[in-house]
Amino acid sequence: MPMLTFYDWVYGIAQLAAGFLAIIAGVICLLMLRSSRASLLRAWRPLLFGLLFMITLQIIGGLRTFGVLPNTGFWKFSVHILVTAVLALLMGALVIQIQVNRGWLK
Repeated sequence: MPMLTFYDWVYGIAQLAAGFLAIIAGVICLLMLRSSRASLLRAWRPLLFGLLFMITLQIIGGLRTFGVLPNTGFWKFSVHILVTAVLALLMGALVIQIQVNRGWLK
């Protein structure tokens, strides 16, 4: 295991902190989704799944930075798959929200 520099420590801790803050944002999102009118927040469902993929992405990135997970094999390509899933869910949520704003979905 190579020696970690100060930059590696800060970068890894920032990635893990972003993952934990995303968990808190997901909990707040679920509470708001339950307490409000769900028809206006229909686009939040794909965003929640995208948030789960983003949490996984941040935690995997932090573990790779600290050297817990290798940077080769499956873990190298899993990042690309997760980012693609986040972007696809974000685009789907945008399309749903546009349709809700136009009144096509109720």
